Amino acid sequence: MTTPKPTALTLHRASRILEVAFDDGSAFRLPAEYLRVESPSAEVQGHGPGQKVLVAGKRTVGIVGVEPVGNYAVLLRFDDGHASGLYGWAYLHELGREQAERWAAYEAALAEAGLSRG
Repeated sequence: MTTPKPTALTLHRASRILEVAFDDGSAFRLPAEYLRVESPSAEVQGHGPGQKVLVAGKRTVGIVGVEPVGNYAVLLRFDDGHASGLYGWAYLHELGREQAERWAAYEAALAEAGLSRG
């Protein structure tokens, strides 16, 4: 199976949404907050299994830049200064496909930790 490639990538700054369409026909509207808390960076994911960091207080985070990285990823620059994760096409597609499940798990983890989206 080949990795779906994006056919359109649109940043909606006012609504803080990154819209991504893929060549397999799928399309996703990914909120900046979701992309920030699921960043592929080591700062969020850690350096190994079980090291993911729970990121709270990002309800109003925005994306200030979308920079292509070769033909395989984008670097998202967030207005909180975070800009260290490369969002590969496969990862963006996965985030879109799994958005409902991942978001529910994130909100549950916040509640369990006594934290908020801010």
